[in-house]
Amino acid sequence: MPPSPAAYVRQRDDESGGGNGRRASGDGDGSSGDWFDIPPKNASVERLRRWRQAVLVLNASRRFRYTLDLKKEEEKEQIRSKIRAHAQVIRAAFLFKAAGERARSGTPALPTPPSGGFGIGEEQLTKMTRDHDFSSLQEYGGVKGLSDLLNTNLDRGISGNDAEILHRMNIFGANTYPRKKGRSFWVFLWEACQDLTLVILMVAAVLSLVLGIKTEGIKEGWYDGGSIAFAVILVIVVTAISDYRQSLQFQNLNEEKQNIQLEVIRNGRRIKVSIFDLVVGDVVPLKIGDQVPADGVVITGHSLAIDESSMTGESKIVHKDQKAPFLMSGCKVADGYGNMLVTAVGINTEWGLLMASISEDTGEETPLQVRLNGVATFIGIVGLTVAAAVLVVLLARYFTGHTKNPDGSVQFIKGQTGTKTAINGAIKILTVAVTIVVVAVPEGLPLAVTLTLAYSMRKMMADKALVRRLSACETMGSATTICSDKTGTLTLNQMTVVEAYVGGRKIDPSDAELLSSAASSLLIEGIAQNTTGSVFVLETGVVDVTGSPTEKAILSWGVKLGMIFDDARSKSSIVHVFPFNSDKKRGGVAVYQGGDNIHVHWKGAAEIVLASCTSWLDADGSKQPLTSDKFSEFKKTIEDMAEASLRCIAFAYRLYELERVPNEEQRDSWQLPEDDLILLAIVGIKDPCRPGVKEAVDLCTRAGVKVRMVTGDNLQTAKAIALECGILGDANVQEPVIIEGKTFRTKTDAERDAIAEKIIVMGRSSPSDKLLLVQALRKRGHVVAVTGDGTNDAPALHEADIGLSMGIQGTEVAKESSDIIILDDNFASVVKVVRWGRSVYANIQKFIQFQLTVNVAALFINVVAAVSSGNVPLNAVQLLWVNLIMDTLGALALATEPPTDHLMDRTPVGRREPLITNIMWRNLIFQALYQVTVLLVLNFGGRSILHLKNDTRAHADKVKNTFIFNTFVLCQIFNEFNARKPDELNVFSGVTTNRLFMGIVGITVLLQVLIIEFLGKFTSTVRLNWKLWVVSIAIAFISWPLAFVGKLLPVPKMPFGEYFGRCYKCCGKRDDQQQQAGSGALPQVNGS
Repeated sequence: MPPSPAAYVRQRDDESGGGNGRRASGDGDGSSGDWFDIPPKNASVERLRRWRQAVLVLNASRRFRYTLDLKKEEEKEQIRSKIRAHAQVIRAAFLFKAAGERARSGTPALPTPPSGGFGIGEEQLTKMTRDHDFSSLQEYGGVKGLSDLLNTNLDRGISGNDAEILHRMNIFGANTYPRKKGRSFWVFLWEACQDLTLVILMVAAVLSLVLGIKTEGIKEGWYDGGSIAFAVILVIVVTAISDYRQSLQFQNLNEEKQNIQLEVIRNGRRIKVSIFDLVVGDVVPLKIGDQVPADGVVITGHSLAIDESSMTGESKIVHKDQKAPFLMSGCKVADGYGNMLVTAVGINTEWGLLMASISEDTGEETPLQVRLNGVATFIGIVGLTVAAAVLVVLLARYFTGHTKNPDGSVQFIKGQTGTKTAINGAIKILTVAVTIVVVAVPEGLPLAVTLTLAYSMRKMMADKALVRRLSACETMGSATTICSDKTGTLTLNQMTVVEAYVGGRKIDPSDAELLSSAASSLLIEGIAQNTTGSVFVLETGVVDVTGSPTEKAILSWGVKLGMIFDDARSKSSIVHVFPFNSDKKRGGVAVYQGGDNIHVHWKGAAEIVLASCTSWLDADGSKQPLTSDKFSEFKKTIEDMAEASLRCIAFAYRLYELERVPNEEQRDSWQLPEDDLILLAIVGIKDPCRPGVKEAVDLCTRAGVKVRMVTGDNLQTAKAIALECGILGDANVQEPVIIEGKTFRTKTDAERDAIAEKIIVMGRSSPSDKLLLVQALRKRGHVVAVTGDGTNDAPALHEADIGLSMGIQGTEVAKESSDIIILDDNFASVVKVVRWGRSVYANIQKFIQFQLTVNVAALFINVVAAVSSGNVPLNAVQLLWVNLIMDTLGALALATEPPTDHLMDRTPVGRREPLITNIMWRNLIFQALYQVTVLLVLNFGGRSILHLKNDTRAHADKVKNTFIFNTFVLCQIFNEFNARKPDELNVFSGVTTNRLFMGIVGITVLLQVLIIEFLGKFTSTVRLNWKLWVVSIAIAFISWPLAFVGKLLPVPKMPFGEYFGRCYKCCGKRDDQQQQAGSGALPQVNGS
C-alpha cells in the first residue's frame, strides 16, 4: 500500500495557501535567509531586486542573462502607453478632420479603386480600422459592401486556395510583425569575455608573455603566458557556444508559443489555420475565450462582448454589434459568439505595432535558479577567502626566500634577483590564486538550471507539453495533488449520442421514424439554431461537422434524425442568444419563424433543464403535463444514463409572445425566459476513457500525487468515470469524498478547508468551485496542479501552483493564464510533466554533487600544498581545464539526463527541502575525502611511491605533478558516472541511451590524453609511461566501488543542517540550565 499523499505535503511554505494565505511578496524580514527565496509565481519587483543585490557575481551579463530584466519591464509599459496614446491621438485627429471636411463640402468621395483586383486598398482599410471610422464603413456600404470590395462571401468566406492567400498577403500584408533578431554568437562571445577572473588571467597572461620573451627569448619564453591565454580563450569559446545553443532553443519555444491555431471559414468550411496564415478578407468565427486574431469588423454577433484591456489599458468589457463593429487584434472575447471580417493584419494593427516595438524577453528567474545563486554566492565567498589566503601565503613565502625551484635553489634572493624575474614570479602566483577563484566560484551553477530547463522544455514538446513559464517545470516536481477535468483529459473527447429519450420513451438514437413531424421539427430547430457548431456537406456527399466535441455529437445526431443544417437554420431567424454558461450549465436561443410567437430553445445539463420544465412533448407532438410520477421517471432515466458514465443533455423549449420581446436597443440585457419549459428530449453522450489513463493515475498515486476529478458533469457520471479511471477505488463512497460543487460552495471557509483533502470527485462544479477547492488545498499546504480549458477556468489556473491548460479544447484566455499547455489534452501527458519536473530537480542535484566534489578536492589540495611547500601541484592552465570539465561540460552531461521511472518512486520534492540532501553530502564527502587523501599522499610522497628517486629533482617533480593532474581529472570522469545516480547502486543503468553524456565523457578522455601526451609545453606536463597511466586509471576506478560501498551506509532523514541546529539548541539549553543550577536560581512557576 503506497503512503498517503498527505504525508508528502510541504511544511512551512511561505507561499502556500490561496489568495489570503499567500505571504505578501517582498515583505519578508530582509534576513539573509530570505534573500534567495522567491515564490514560483507573481514575485514582486522588490523581492527580485533584493536577491540580485545579495548575490556574488563575477560576470553579471552572463549570470543575469536568463533572469527578468527589471529595467526592460518598465520600458515595455512605457512603450505600451505611448502606442495607446499615439493611436488615440490619431483617432481623435482623424475624427476632427473628417468633421471639418463634412462641414465644408459634404461627404467626401470614395477613394479610387486600387489595383490588385480589390475595390479597396491597404491604406484605406488600415485607416478605417485603426481609427474606428464608422462613417467610412457606411460609405463603403457597411460590412456587406466592404466584403464585396474585398471579394469575400460573408457566409462562405474566401476560396482559400494557395494562390489567393499569397495574392492577399502581397496586397494587404501578412499577419506577422518584424521581430527583433536574436543575439548573434559574437554577443555571447563578448559576454563570456566579461568574466572578471578571466580578464585578470588574460592580463596576467599578456604580462607573463612579455616578461617571458624578454628574459628567455621568443622560442622558450612564450609558453607560460601563451598557454594561459589559450586556456582562457578555450573556456570563453566553449562557454559562448553552450550559451548560444541555449538561446536558440528558447527562441524556437517562443515562436511555438505565439503560433496560435484558430478556425476560419474558407469555401464554406470551418478549417483550422495558424494565426500567421490569416489574411485580409478572411471570415473568422469568434467564441468566448478566443483572442481576436487581427483587426476587423463584426459580421454577426450574439451577446458579443470584448475585453479590450490589453490594448486600451482599461478593464472594461465592450459590447460589439452593427453599431460598434470594430474589433482590435490582441483583445479577448469575454462573452457571446459571432463572426468577424478581417480588415487589417500584422503591422497594420495596433497589436502588431505593439509587438514589433517590444522585444520578446525570455528572462524569467525560477525559485531554483535563485536558490542556486545563493549556493554559488556562499561557495564563492569560501573560494575567494581561500584564494586570498593562498595568495598571501605564496607571496610571503616567495619574497622571504622560502620558495624553491625544482633543483633546490631559492627562487627569490633579496638584492640578487632581478626585477623582471621577481615580477614574473609574482604574476605566476597571482595567476594560481585567480585560477583558484575561477574554480571555486561556480558561475555556471545557476546557469545549469537554465540549461536543464531549456533541454527539458525541448523534450517536453515531444511529450506534448508546451511550457509557458519556466518555473512551472520545477514546481511540477513538487506537486502533491492534481485537480483534473474529466472531459477530454481523462476521456477521449470523442463523443457520440448512444442513448436518446424522446417523446417520453427510449428510442434508437438513429431512428427518427417514431417521432411525429411536429416533434421532429421542433427538436431539429433546437439542435440547428442553439449551437456554435456547423455542418458542411462535401462534394463527395460526406458530412463534415465542426464545433466542440459535445456540439459535434449533438449535430451528428441531428443529421441522423434527418436534419439538413442550412435548411433548418434558414427556416427561422435568431432573435437573441444566451451563450452556454458554465455557471448555469445551459445555453438558450430565441428564434422567430412567423406568427405571434417566438420559440425559446434551451439545451444543457439534463437535471437542471428538467427542473425548469412543467410539461413534456409526447411522440405525437402533443404537450403533456409533467406530473410528479413522470418527473421521477425522467429523473431515473438521467441517473441510469449517468451511472453508465454518459453525459446527459436535455432539450426543451417554450413559446413566448412576440410583442413581449424587447426592442433591439434593450435586447442585449434581456434574459431569455427559462421557466415553464416543455421537455423535448434527453440524450446520453458517451465519451470513453482514454487508454492508459488508469495506469497514469496509478503511477501518480505511487509517486505520492493525489489525483482529484473536478467536472461540470452530473455527479453520477463523474463517479462512474472516476471508478473506470482508478481515481476512486470504492463505489460506495459518500460525501465529502464525492461532492457537488454547490454543496462545497455553500460551506464556510473553515468547513471547506476541513474537507478539501478528503474530496476526490467534485461534480456539477462551476469554475468558482474549482477556484475555492484550489485555495483550500493550498491553505492545507498542498502544491496544486490544475487543468482547465474554459475562459472561466482562468482564475483557478492563475491561483494554482501550476496551471495546465488544454491545447486542443482550451481557449486562448485559459492558455494565457496557464503555466504549461498540454498539447494533446491527455492526462498521461500531465503525468509526463510531473516526471520532467522531478527530473529538473534531480539533474541539478547531480550537477551540484559533481561540482562540489571537484571544488572541495581542488581547493584542499592546492591550499595544503601551497601552505606546506610553497608550490601547487595544479597550475593555472590545468585548473582552467578542470574548470571546463566541471562547469560547462559537466553541466551539459549531467543537466541533460532524461527522466527515469525511478523518479516516480520517490515522494514529491518539498519546496523547502535543502538543495544538498544528506545522501548527496554522504556521496560528496566519500569521494572528496578519497581524492584529497590519495592526491596529498602523492604530492608529499610521490617521488618514492612512483619510484622517481633516481631521476633529477626537476624531472621527478614534473612527473609527479603530471601524474597528480592526470589522476585528478580521471577521478572526475569516473565520478561523473557516480553523480548520475546519487541514490542508486547501479550507476550505469541507461548510460548508453544518453548519447550526449557518453559523447562528453569520450571527448574529455580524448582531450586529456592529448594534453598529457602532446601538449606538455602548454600545460607544464610530461608524457607518462603506460604503467603510470594504468595506475592513474586504477586509482580513479576505485571511486566506483567506493561509491557503491558508501551508498550502503544509511543517512538520517532529517537534513544535516536542521539536525546540527537542533543539537546546538539542545546544548545551549543544557548550558543555561547548568548556569541556573550553579547560580541557585529557581525556575519561575506560572501562576505563583
